[in-house]
Amino acid sequence: MTKTNDHTTPLWIFGYGSLVWDPGFTPAEAVPARLDGWHRSFCMRSIHFRGTVEKPGLVLALDAQPGAHCWGVALRVAEEDREAVLAETRARELVSDAYLEKRLPVTLQDGREVETVTYVIDRAGPQYCQIGAEEQAQIIATAVGGRGPNRDYLFNTAAHLAEWGLEDEDLVALATRVRALIG
Repeated sequence: MTKTNDHTTPLWIFGYGSLVWDPGFTPAEAVPARLDGWHRSFCMRSIHFRGTVEKPGLVLALDAQPGAHCWGVALRVAEEDREAVLAETRARELVSDAYLEKRLPVTLQDGREVETVTYVIDRAGPQYCQIGAEEQAQIIATAVGGRGPNRDYLFNTAAHLAEWGLEDEDLVALATRVRALIG
């Protein structure tokens, strides 16, 4: 497996939510990838980008779950952009203490195995939550933060995963329910 913690191997970042459709940089390579032992979940209260402290929204995070897996997109960073992209991605993803930065192995769709910088939920943090799909839909339908309506985050993520051939049935069902709530 290719390791990303030195400058002799490429830096890869695993996107499973907004990084799929808005990575903030132009990847040198983007490949569908599978991460084992984690699942994508609206388990993070968003108090900056898709909600506020007073009215939190919800965003996706990876939550550890034995036997689970998550399909996303592995994004290879051009070597000359390595330090800037890592700094910008950290500034974006670590804006609060909700995510932990991990180096996790993924299997690319073409069979290669690489280590990726991956952001996972801090279960001990105050933004972690476990709520049902209906409550998620109610929150996502109405929350708004610094980057706009929470529902746009959901709709963009579901649509872009589908474009990659990585349709997530849970996100599709949630998007359908949110659309019904907003009319």
